[in-house]
Amino acid sequence: MNEKGLHVRSFAEGDEVVAQWMPLPHYEAFPGMLNGGIIGALLDCHSNWAAAWHLMNRTGASSPPCTVTADYAIKLFRPTPTDAPLKLRAKVVESTDDRAIVEAELIAHGKVCANCRGTFVAVKAGHPAYHRW
Repeated sequence: MNEKGLHVRSFAEGDEVVAQWMPLPHYEAFPGMLNGGIIGALLDCHSNWAAAWHLMNRTGASSPPCTVTADYAIKLFRPTPTDAPLKLRAKVVESTDDRAIVEAELIAHGKVCANCRGTFVAVKAGHPAYHRW
């Protein structure tokens, strides 16, 4: 585990994966507002877990596969305040046995501040990310 990582804890809730995450001041772009790069990292990480959870269930595996990001695009709609926990929601919208397309959003104070759409691929032994988490 990366001690300096974001420590996003994602949980299945129906057909979605959800998380709450509290920003710390060192993640701010300027006082009171979250850095856009951190927003991208949060959505990427959370979407990756949504893909892994979905692929595990789709294939009947007993544990989630190691998945990596093939592509993702972020849209930032408004500044993201850091004065309260943020909510992350992700849902697989398309999949095969080894990849999933995920749509996710980051919500603050009940408003969507950013969203993401990405493709996440299960990797096998020999890939540098295999069983890194």
